Amino acid sequence: MGKYRSFVMFGIAIFLALIATVLIVNWLQTKAKGREAPTLQTQEVTVSKVDLKWGTVLTREMLETKPFLKNSLPGGYSNDPSSLVGRVIISTINANEPILESKLAPTTLKTGGVAAVVTPKKRAVSIKVDKVIGVSGFIHPGNRVDVLVTIQLERSQTPITKVVLENIPVLAAGPETETKGKEEKASPVEVITLEVTPEEAEKLALSVTEGKILLVLRNFSDTEDVVTKGMTIPALLASYSSNGPSISPKKVIRKAVASKKPVLAPVPEKQAPPIVVEKIVEKKVEIEKPVEQPPKPVFVVELIKGSKMSEVKFERGE
Repeated sequence: MGKYRSFVMFGIAIFLALIATVLIVNWLQTKAKGREAPTLQTQEVTVSKVDLKWGTVLTREMLETKPFLKNSLPGGYSNDPSSLVGRVIISTINANEPILESKLAPTTLKTGGVAAVVTPKKRAVSIKVDKVIGVSGFIHPGNRVDVLVTIQLERSQTPITKVVLENIPVLAAGPETETKGKEEKASPVEVITLEVTPEEAEKLALSVTEGKILLVLRNFSDTEDVVTKGMTIPALLASYSSNGPSISPKKVIRKAVASKKPVLAPVPEKQAPPIVVEKIVEKKVEIEKPVEQPPKPVFVVELIKGSKMSEVKFERGE
């Protein structure tokens, strides 16, 4: 009887354990269902199939749609590729990148090229450059450059080099560079188009006409303007020299040459050139003159000899 009771108690324990297990499993499944993330909603967005350069007129073959999360969509997107056909892009767009309204020219502009990307109230100016002036072909659209000019001043035989334009955007840069793996091979640059204001266009035109220009490539993050005094040959030769301060081109002296033409030579700002002055000393020679003595008194005596009469003068002695 005792054994039978033990089996009954053991069976009841197992039954209660099974019930508890079932309840725990159901509770865990319900808990897991409550923690499931909600279904993410997506939106079809128009993207570019290939890399596109600025000034390109969009065609239907360049566009496609891809799903993007609604919660992370940028402003100005489009979900209808046909609505973007004929629009002109004003910024480089990479493949699979959404085409936003901020990267498109106004709808009134249907012609691509440089005119589509010029900022309002600015001008596009093209200059002819060689491989050296074009920084060995490494200037690309979107870069920023400084413009230096070497020019000959009037009435001076000393040229001066000066920065005349700074932080100028590059719109076009002739042939593109060819990229092979991680190495970039530069090709010669023939024409570079810069975006400038009307006043900057005047400076650039005068620099190209009257002097020789040089482009200096600058970092994208470096936007600070730098004020310089310009560089002349005397100031250049005074670099890393302990002979004194730099030479200013403003103070000059004239030197005589065989051709009798004046030659302007630079003079240091604080050190005046040695001036040789020939002094003529006039020696006065005084001639001593005898002191005039007062005349001695003279006595006149009349001498009568017969019928003749004469006068005889005698000086009074001291």
